[in-house]
Formats: sequence, structure tokens, C-alpha cells
Amino acid sequence: MNNETGIEYWKKLIVVLCFGWVAIWIYRTVLTPIYPEIQAALGGISDTEIGFIATFYYGAYCSGQVPASLAVEKFGQKLTLLCGFGLFTVGTLVIGSASGISMVYTGSLFSGLGCATFFCSAYSLSGENVPENRRAFASAIVNSGAAIGMGIGLIGSSVLVKSMNLAWNYVLYFSAAVIFIMFIVFALMIKPRENEPVRVKEAHAPTPVPEGGGSNLLSLELVTVYFLYFCTCYGYYMIVTWLPSYLQTERGFEGAAIGGASALVAMVAVPGALFFSSLADKFKAHTVKLVIALEVMAALMLTFTVLASNTSVLMISLVVYGFLGKMALDPILIAFVTERAPKARMARALALFNLSGMSSSIVAPPLTGFISDITGSKAIGFYLSAGLLVSGAIIFTLVYLRGSTKATVQAA
Repeated sequence: MNNETGIEYWKKLIVVLCFGWVAIWIYRTVLTPIYPEIQAALGGISDTEIGFIATFYYGAYCSGQVPASLAVEKFGQKLTLLCGFGLFTVGTLVIGSASGISMVYTGSLFSGLGCATFFCSAYSLSGENVPENRRAFASAIVNSGAAIGMGIGLIGSSVLVKSMNLAWNYVLYFSAAVIFIMFIVFALMIKPRENEPVRVKEAHAPTPVPEGGGSNLLSLELVTVYFLYFCTCYGYYMIVTWLPSYLQTERGFEGAAIGGASALVAMVAVPGALFFSSLADKFKAHTVKLVIALEVMAALMLTFTVLASNTSVLMISLVVYGFLGKMALDPILIAFVTERAPKARMARALALFNLSGMSSSIVAPPLTGFISDITGSKAIGFYLSAGLLVSGAIIFTLVYLRGSTKATVQAA
């Protein structure tokens, strides 16, 4: 860390990055509560076509990960972020002015490419400037912006469109304004990286690599974590995309209650992320057990959401899922990867990790929409998400036990 930046700078930086996620997640969730209104406005398009809105966005987001990381290395985080959020603003405005689904897809593509610049820029900035003993907790604070943005997007669009009868595209104009404000904040608050190519390496140098750790990016342990993250994200993005529609069409929720119930899932994720990241830092020897417990519990909560016979049980299931779901696991799994990846290829390992998780966001929305079109219900989508979580936890457990047995034999 550059001492000239001082403690004040890294603290401000974490707040700025947190609000970056807020802007991104307002956009990501602002449409989901008003899918029925969008379908009606665009000529009664199907659930599958609606699901492809997210597919275009996340497909572009995943495709842009590697080019964005190369841009960060060549031009620095600040310029990369400014270019990305400029494109992000344009894409959001394109969707807001769309008269057909093709134009919505185009805007989603632009927005996804713009957002792709954030992950590598944000976490390389925190890696360079945040003290080593604060990085896990700092990551949880940055990640909490996603939950805050999700809550604002879900509640905001529900109130504006369903309760105040505002045209659906106006929520996109509001989102574009928030994104442009963050463009200005990045320009004013983020300091350009100095020409010190060794800084990133020095920032990661203290990270210990355990004996027997992966010697390549596709070691069995790392591939297992990549798959586990895919399973974790699949359920999350299924919830983000289709929960509001499920609550409205299959559980009888109306008006602002749709966004409010969905937003509650996001808001409880903030204390969950902070609590479990602190717990993982304190009891590192039990990290694997904690991960397995969280995955299994999340699967149970998704199942209970569908099986719930009344609103109270349904809401309890959703709240518990939010508390111990993806947001709680993110900082733990990121630390798991960084401790096992080769030091020289840490960034690429994290890129593969993020790509694995985000690839689920390409599959989950249209697949759940397709299931809904075929069966008339999104319940099977919830069961599929729960099954993936359990499968990921089982494979993760088996690989961990294999590694522990191997280490015991070698020690003997």
C-alpha cells in the first residue's frame, strides 16, 4: 500500500466502491418487479424472451472480464472505470427509450460490457490500498453495496410503476442518472495509479500459500470452488430475476409488497456478509465446514420458499436465505481462492472464479423462464437451484476430504 495515500484515502475508496455496486445493482434489479408491465408494453412477449434480457447483460458482462482486466493493466483502474460507466450509462438510456425487445437486448449488451470494468478495477484498487489485515472485512463492505442497490431497485420500481403508475421506462432514466453520478464520483475521488508496476505484486505478496496448494489455475481444489460458486450464483440470480414475478403471479403479492419482500432478502444479506466474513477470518481452520453448512442451509431455504403454506413461512425462508446465501459466501470463497492459487497468477484465478459464478447468470434467467412457459410455474426453478447447491456442497466436501486424507498420509 502506498503510504502517501494515507488511511483516509483507503477508507473513502471502500465507500466509493461500495456505491459503485449500489449503482450496478439498482440497474440489475430495477426491471424485475415490473416484468408484467414490460411484457404488456412490448406486445405480450413470453417469459423466455424476458429472461433473455438478463442473458444479454450477463453474457456481455462475462465476455468483458478478460478485456477489462487487460485494460486495467495497460491504462489503470480510473480510466477503465470511467470508460465502462460511460458505456453503462448509454446502455441504460437505450433500454429506457426502447420500443421493442431487440432494442432492450442491445441496451443490455452495452450495459453488460460497461459493468464488466468494475470487478477487476474495484478489487485491484482495494488490493493496492487496503491494509492486509482489513481486506476480508473491507471486501464484505464493498459487496454490501450490491444488497443495498438491490433493495433500492426492487422497491423503487415497484412503488414508481405499480403504485404510482409511472411508465416502466422512466425507472431506466432514473438508473442512468445514478450511474452517471457514479461516473463523476469516480473521476473526482479515485486517484490514478502511479507508474509502479510492482505495486500489485507487492500488495499480494504477504498472502500465504499453503503447502500443497494448487500449482495451476485448474487444480482440483480450484476447479471445485469455481463449480461451487457457479451453483451458489445460479440460485441467487434466479431469485434476483424471477422472485418478484413469482411472488406476484403465484403467491398473490401486490403493489409495493412485491418489491418490499424481494428487497428484504437483499437487505438482510448485508449483516450476513459482515458476520460470516468476520467469522471466517476468526476461525480459518473451520472455513470449509462453514461453507458447506451455508450452502446446505441456503438450499433448504429455497425449497421451503416453494413449499411454504403461508406468507409468514415463505418470508422467513426468504430472509434466512438472504442472510446466509451468496453475499455471505462471496468474501469467504474469494479468500479460499486467493490462498490456494499460484501467487503469480492470482488475478487470473480470481477472473476464472468470477467468470464461473457469473456464467450462471446467463443460464438461470432464460432457463427458469422456459420452465415457467412449459409448466406454468417457476417452482421447478427453485428446486433446480436448491439441487445445484446441494450438488456443489457434496462435490466440495468430497474433494476436501480427499485433500485431507492425502495430507494425513503424506504427514505419516
